[in-house]
Amino acid sequence: MYRKLFFFSPLLTLAALFSLHLSAQPPSGYYNDANGLWGASLKTALFNIIKNHTVKPYDYLYTAYQTTDNKGGNQVWDMYSDVPGGAPPYVYYFNSSDECGSYNSEGDCYNREHSVPASWFKDASPMYTDIFLVVPTDGYVNNRRSNYPYAKVGNATWTSMNGSKVGSCNIIGYSSTVFEPIDAYKGDFSRAYFYLATRYEDRIAGWVSNSLAGAVLSGTSYPAFKSWYLNMLMSWHLADPVSAKEIARNNAIYAIQGNRNPYIDHPEYVAAVWNPTTPAEPTAYPTVFSANTITLRWTDATGTIVPEGYLIRMSTTSFVAITDPVDGAPVDNDFSNKNVSQGIGNVTFGGLTPNTMYYFKIYSYTGSGTIIDYKTGDGVPQGSIEAK
Repeated sequence: MYRKLFFFSPLLTLAALFSLHLSAQPPSGYYNDANGLWGASLKTALFNIIKNHTVKPYDYLYTAYQTTDNKGGNQVWDMYSDVPGGAPPYVYYFNSSDECGSYNSEGDCYNREHSVPASWFKDASPMYTDIFLVVPTDGYVNNRRSNYPYAKVGNATWTSMNGSKVGSCNIIGYSSTVFEPIDAYKGDFSRAYFYLATRYEDRIAGWVSNSLAGAVLSGTSYPAFKSWYLNMLMSWHLADPVSAKEIARNNAIYAIQGNRNPYIDHPEYVAAVWNPTTPAEPTAYPTVFSANTITLRWTDATGTIVPEGYLIRMSTTSFVAITDPVDGAPVDNDFSNKNVSQGIGNVTFGGLTPNTMYYFKIYSYTGSGTIIDYKTGDGVPQGSIEAK
């Protein structure tokens, strides 16, 4: 059982038998009904958790954006003009004349963009004002996007100031006009689409004949998307992991609508729903059952090169006693070493001695076998916990 917790790095959160997640914070037990489920059954369980949200009027969205999409300094977070890590070509502010209005070019004003075109569901409620699906964007770029699907552009016919594109799709399965957001926000939009297919699984099958929806939707509640589009959404989800922006937005929308995007809280649900591998039932029961365990939880690393997994090493002596792994020499799982894939975010060490302090370090890595490459150095996250 948990007794003491010391933090030595902001990158790692340790807990014993409960979570102190640094990511989005759903209420305790919010996803309990989804536990142990896979595929369509998991999606339906999530639908039942997030359905019946509080529906707000369309005019209220501008007010909502002041908490859901505030970049700081009263500045609108516009994914069609923002340049992460650089200076955007223009900025908009809340409570100003920046709301559209008319526009003639980029930078004139911002309005409300249906990331899933409203024509796909015939402007029907509650989709039309669902804040998870409607985001603030430059009015002119919004207009250029029209009701085209999000996808990868081959030959661009128009490019916005931040690099968003309109042009022909270069993904096998579709060749007509699409809109491609910049890489930094592809994961944001893909998780909005996974939310769409889940929150509205009782309606989405009927939208396939509307406008351009049939290019993307399969006319089913599961998997909901055509294979070319589903594969693209999953690749965008993996390439652009959940960000602090999404986490904050998820929490802010929950305060307004009373529901959450499960794929921000649990990015692993994407694969569990749309690429499930159902494990076989075990043939035996465990021989030892005790409370002498410690569970570690962390927020996955982000950046240009994200880890494929993590090696967590444990010692009963000190942090110094934990030796750095060597590139090209993978470490097998045992009592003191655990390997965990990216996206899981937790690991449990068992069979521990009560009233004993345990020390941990977590090493990110890419590759496997003789090409495994560990992230080592002074910044390796570490922490200690006393088992009780």
